[in-house]
Amino acid sequence: MQTSRVRCDEPVTTVFTWQVRPGKEDVFEEWTKGVTRSASRFPGNEGVAWLRPENGHRFHAVLRFCDPERLGAWLTSDERARWHARIDGVATEVSSERQSTTGMETWFDLPGTNGPAPPRWKMALTTFLGAYPFTLLIQWLVAPHTAGWPLPLRAAVFPLVLLPTLTFAVMPFLSRLLRRWLYPSPSSTR
Repeated sequence: MQTSRVRCDEPVTTVFTWQVRPGKEDVFEEWTKGVTRSASRFPGNEGVAWLRPENGHRFHAVLRFCDPERLGAWLTSDERARWHARIDGVATEVSSERQSTTGMETWFDLPGTNGPAPPRWKMALTTFLGAYPFTLLIQWLVAPHTAGWPLPLRAAVFPLVLLPTLTFAVMPFLSRLLRRWLYPSPSSTR
């Protein structure tokens, strides 16, 4: 079965937790390979990762789909139901948690903002506002001193300085500073 790449407008990630009966781990692990192949062929699937316990009987599946509609189609599909029927008595799905993500949410995760992440264009603009001054600073202060270094080493300096600075200082500050713009209250958007 050949699937075409679909456009992702609102990626969604779901984590499923499975409780596996003691002694049935090998059967369950074999099942994970088959259900993963099946899900990977489903339209909109962007990957499945399994987290296996070192000790214990709980397994976690991290399932990523292109959008909530395609994820919903997989979750309610006959194909998935058939795979689940195969492990009756082997494992039980004990929980699931769904979250829409773009990849930049951790820079915009503030206490008291339980709603959805800001629009991507706002996250991109805010990130540019945070990164641009530090890019200039790095180019001005650091780049002249590394001119004689081999290219791979020079290239490593930029992200080694910029990313921790953005992650731990700049983006939390900008997210708080621009909070009302990033997360407008429902009454102000009407």
